[in-house]
Amino acid sequence: MCIGLFKKNKFEIVNDPKQAEIIIINTCGFIESAKQEAINTILEMAQFKKQGKCKYLIAMGCLVQRYKKELEKSIPEVDLFLSIDEYENLWGKISKLINKEVKSKNTLEYLDRIISSGDTTAYLKIAEGCSNNCTYCAIPYIRGPYVSRKMEDILIEAEKLAKSGIKELIVIAQDTTKYGVDIYGKPVLAELLEKLCKIDGLKWIRFLYAYPESITDELIDVVRRNDKICNYFDIPLQHFSDKILKRMNRKSDSKSIKNIIEKIRKKIPDVILRTTMIVGFPGETEEDFFELYEFINEIKFEKLGVFKYSKEDGTPASRIPQQVHYKTKQKRLDKIMTLQNQISKIKLEEKIGNIYEAVVDGFSDDNKFICARSYMDIPNEDGTIFIKNNGKVKQGEFINCKIINVRNYDLIGELV
Repeated sequence: MCIGLFKKNKFEIVNDPKQAEIIIINTCGFIESAKQEAINTILEMAQFKKQGKCKYLIAMGCLVQRYKKELEKSIPEVDLFLSIDEYENLWGKISKLINKEVKSKNTLEYLDRIISSGDTTAYLKIAEGCSNNCTYCAIPYIRGPYVSRKMEDILIEAEKLAKSGIKELIVIAQDTTKYGVDIYGKPVLAELLEKLCKIDGLKWIRFLYAYPESITDELIDVVRRNDKICNYFDIPLQHFSDKILKRMNRKSDSKSIKNIIEKIRKKIPDVILRTTMIVGFPGETEEDFFELYEFINEIKFEKLGVFKYSKEDGTPASRIPQQVHYKTKQKRLDKIMTLQNQISKIKLEEKIGNIYEAVVDGFSDDNKFICARSYMDIPNEDGTIFIKNNGKVKQGEFINCKIINVRNYDLIGELV
């Protein structure tokens, strides 16, 4: 959105911070590691005010929303901190800083945006905020309650993206499966996906993230019968112990989690299941962790990420006295990731010999390999298919490749 405003006001967009006169940093304030990464990025970009062409440094996003006063005091190198509450007058504040005439009043216009994820893939946000109120999560305090966008507005934006050449659309929200409840009185993600499938030009459609308690039979069937929708479910489960799930204020229990996974895999045999887990939540005992570990070993997710519980200011979980020692958290994370490495290797080796359609995301630094993805991988999160470059393939092109080997979390393929 911010990049789109600069473009609309006749600014040239550059990717190299050394060449930029204005650098904008979008921050995350969700977990401790993300906060630290955001602060490090701000400090790193601040160096270009000394070494590059940068005249103005702007920071915005969740971290600013949460800690604006503290950041203004501790990082004076930043010329403007913009909290989420100020987005309605986004360009007004920026133009005041850089002494430019305000030319765009509708700063929340989704259609005036610049695609920063490449020429083929675009993210389509369908809602803001979250109302799930998980006890460990600060997002409701930062972003506010769940607010769905009108379906007609989403479809207009999707049409425009398709006409601009976008082939892969990734539908996102903190919880896509709750889409529409607040304005239509019921979840209507399945209906939205069916309408998106009718848009000419779109080849792949994905949705992130699907909370288990809201995955309906209708949604599963829509994915199963529409070729445009990738057979890929990202389901953030966070734990499996009923005791911990209750403490987290999650709406699912161990039985319902197993049931929905079994149902998805039965109806969509080639589905890719991705999830995230949190270890070291306050009160997590060795028995709770063992229950989680055994569940992962049994289900064998194709994709799985693990986070150590991060104590977030103001959240109910931060006030639970039974905090787990950081060394215990790390030990538990390492144990799960060792298991997942083994599971992933087996799952990937099962793909050897198969032929998949894949999109070319780019090329290796030495240009010897094509870097591609099949329906099994989302950009910047999952693995890559490395294919020997024949010099005839272009970025954004869809190709067919045969899997011939495995390397860590990635696949090795050849053009067919």
